[in-house]
Amino acid sequence: MGAVLIIAVIFLSLVTFTKILADNRTRNKLIERGKLDENVKYLYSGSDYQVASSLKWGFVLIGIGAAFIIGQLVPEHISEEITIGSIFLLAGIGLVIYYWVAKQMVKKQREK
Repeated sequence: MGAVLIIAVIFLSLVTFTKILADNRTRNKLIERGKLDENVKYLYSGSDYQVASSLKWGFVLIGIGAAFIIGQLVPEHISEEITIGSIFLLAGIGLVIYYWVAKQMVKKQREK
């Protein structure tokens, strides 16, 4: 049962990722060809607040990886609880760090 759930989650993640990429490419082509009016271009063009999404997920995944390492270092009888708690804590810290870095990047872009 657990393996079926994992396979379903992976499959749905791949489908969602593919759909997002296809939609993004379509929007960019429409913008390049001038098929959208100015209000819609503003919504889909890169604004100052859109900082690299890969940076955010990098911070989150580093936090999750660190949580698994911490889970391996603690005594075995509490490692599961520590690992799960650390995942949420360190992923949240990663998001807070991303927010701070993104805010600094936007501030530098506005100064230019």
